[in-house]
Amino acid sequence: MKITFYGAAQTTTGSMHLVEANGKRILLDCGLYQGHRKEAFEKNRNLPVDPKTIDYVILSHAHVDHSGNLPQLVRQGFRGRVFARQATMELCDILLRDSCFLQKRDLEYVNKKRKREGKNLFEPLYDEKDVDVLMQLFIPVHMHEPREIARGLTLEFFNAGHILGSALVQLDIRSDHGRNHRLLFSGDLGQPNQPILRHFEYPSGADILLIESTYADRYHPTTDDVELKLERLLKHIDRHNSKLIITAFSVGRTQQIIWYLNRLLARGKVPREVKLYIDSPLSQKATKIYASHREVYNEEAKRMIAEGKDPLVFPGMTFVGTPEDSMALNTTPGPMIIIAASGMCEGGRIVHHLKSAVQDPDNVILIVGFQAENTLGRRIVEERNPIRILGEELELKAKVEVINALSAHADRAGLSDWLDEIKDNVRYAFAVHGEPEKVSAMEQLLKDRGIPNAVAPMPGQTFKID
Repeated sequence: MKITFYGAAQTTTGSMHLVEANGKRILLDCGLYQGHRKEAFEKNRNLPVDPKTIDYVILSHAHVDHSGNLPQLVRQGFRGRVFARQATMELCDILLRDSCFLQKRDLEYVNKKRKREGKNLFEPLYDEKDVDVLMQLFIPVHMHEPREIARGLTLEFFNAGHILGSALVQLDIRSDHGRNHRLLFSGDLGQPNQPILRHFEYPSGADILLIESTYADRYHPTTDDVELKLERLLKHIDRHNSKLIITAFSVGRTQQIIWYLNRLLARGKVPREVKLYIDSPLSQKATKIYASHREVYNEEAKRMIAEGKDPLVFPGMTFVGTPEDSMALNTTPGPMIIIAASGMCEGGRIVHHLKSAVQDPDNVILIVGFQAENTLGRRIVEERNPIRILGEELELKAKVEVINALSAHADRAGLSDWLDEIKDNVRYAFAVHGEPEKVSAMEQLLKDRGIPNAVAPMPGQTFKID
């Protein structure tokens, strides 16, 4: 068998790994690359594989850096099957349609400039028709139910504890001409004991491991830090009648923040005047999907529901519908919390709120998730000044705060804990989904655990495993 690492190798975006075994070509994930607009556009359009030759895609979860280029795969001829958990299918349906909308809107802006310059106009990577075709190719697979997807290839999903529907991918490969293998792909491994969702699991017996490395070199603060910092920021915006702008992924992070605000409310720590606006139609749809899959909730979330307290409902919470209602928030006085997407500030309504808010020193911009290199979110975290938003240079005067404890990715402690439980049979391990210093840290961690063949693959690198 062979494994080729095309995406999320020495970077965190564009997850895509090709497994060739028993005459089949299988993609683990098919994500969008995110970063500089021109570079990302070219990488996403020019797929490194011929889609017509791919038999199956196994999808770890719905985040677009793992699923976002599936419609492009379809557009270029893929007609195989996509295996995923049911919740992942439902989230992909809304996330990928939202991706179509964002592409169309962004290209309208870019193409106006290109037309003035006499250049060829760009087309979107894909449209909703491609998503329609893709959704017909999905096959739902329940956790802990082995599924033979082809002769000698058996798939089984385990809980990854990252977002709703996230899965650890186990692929058993039985060969007629050599060694049998069990491959385990972590996808994105969740931070232990996070809100709402159950903890990740520990599948055993894998001899080949693909492990994410997003935070392999650091430890997250305790979750106590989340409530203490949120409490302090709520007091600040109440005192200054200002705004707390939270840039959050529509899937996962937004629901976590609602959960923590409910915890503060129960302790009487939410000022009465503070209003909460969820400015993302996608977040509203995702929250409904979360609410429909209570079977995956952890014990605390189930206990809240049993007590009549829905962890995803906050008193006075408003889902903002139209663009006009969204724009009106920028001229509405605080105190208010605005949660908006995208999580890395590369598109969506958050960009307009940032443009309106960054020059007021009483406002707060709260970053609650990983920000990839070359994204607006990373530039805000680094407090670069001036900062360019929607083509305009602005002075960053607003307070910038970061909460790393909300991360849905396991830190070094969580990764080490998981690795210690599943490593006994591992002979080959590949550190993926991390920037160079992160995958290097994971490579060393793997070697320290006694795994003989541990490597951080380069993009396009192929490994043959007998």
